[in-house]
Amino acid sequence: MLELVNVSAWHGPVQAVRDVSLVAPGGAVTAVVGPNGAGKTTLARTIAGLHRSRRGEIRLDGRDVVGASAVEVARSGIAIVPQGRRLFHSLTVEEHMTLARRYRRPRAIDPQVLLELFPHLARRARVRAHSLSGGEQQMLAIARAVLPGPDALVLDEPTEGLAPAVVELVRHLVEYLREDGVAILLFEQSGAFPTEVADEVLTMVRGAVAVGDRLTHAGAEA
Repeated sequence: MLELVNVSAWHGPVQAVRDVSLVAPGGAVTAVVGPNGAGKTTLARTIAGLHRSRRGEIRLDGRDVVGASAVEVARSGIAIVPQGRRLFHSLTVEEHMTLARRYRRPRAIDPQVLLELFPHLARRARVRAHSLSGGEQQMLAIARAVLPGPDALVLDEPTEGLAPAVVELVRHLVEYLREDGVAILLFEQSGAFPTEVADEVLTMVRGAVAVGDRLTHAGAEA
């Protein structure tokens, strides 16, 4: 279970995330939807230890990871697929997957299972990341994050700009991870994907998370 308690984050003097509290249970998909500028990416990066100007509590199965570095957060069992993918462009698909497997945990996925879910990657195993299509790069970014076997997975707009056939492959992987008990926190702008795959859909408005028309923290604007 991934739990956030009164999490806030700043960019300099500007507060981008406002006292967000939510629970993403294991074996479920929790979606947070909202427009550009709502604070979704800042919240995702804060959870992963990539954004340091923050306060509040972030717990994975009761263990507080606030103050941990991004590497420490990853080793604790929280993985992120960031917006923009952030691949090593000179490395091949196979090399990315080999690196990811070095940090495998008890829930690690068999690479063959992953290649069955993402068959495009099997066909492009020796191709460098910079030569992959946008959809293939996104599949590789997701594969790199999930291969070690995280207990919680943060997906920051994973279907942005993808063809419907690739979105369907991402959906199959999300369903596989949910069945395996992973806590999945999905950030998207809108569209059918989050509502179709999520067990719960929350809305982010001006840095705060809303449930329906009700924000989860007192005093925020509706």
